[in-house]
Amino acid sequence: MNDTMIGVDLAKNVFQLHGATMTGHLRFRKKLTRSRFRQFMASQPPAVVVMEACGSASYWAREMVKLGHEVKLIAPQYVRPFVK
Repeated sequence: MNDTMIGVDLAKNVFQLHGATMTGHLRFRKKLTRSRFRQFMASQPPAVVVMEACGSASYWAREMVKLGHEVKLIAPQYVRPFVK
């Protein structure tokens, strides 16, 4: 059961992660490098992973699906309201 949502801000070297329950309670906030990101996500139970649709998002979405997560890509114009 996916009771955790993980928001990922993709960047070149360092990714920002925000984990919360589906009701909005904070679980964690992390800043991880690319290699640590993959290791961290492999250790997480299946979750809904949300990221902005950008150039590298499709690659990372495929990687997260391989790890058992459900991925949702959000169009850039909807990311700012999602953060609020």
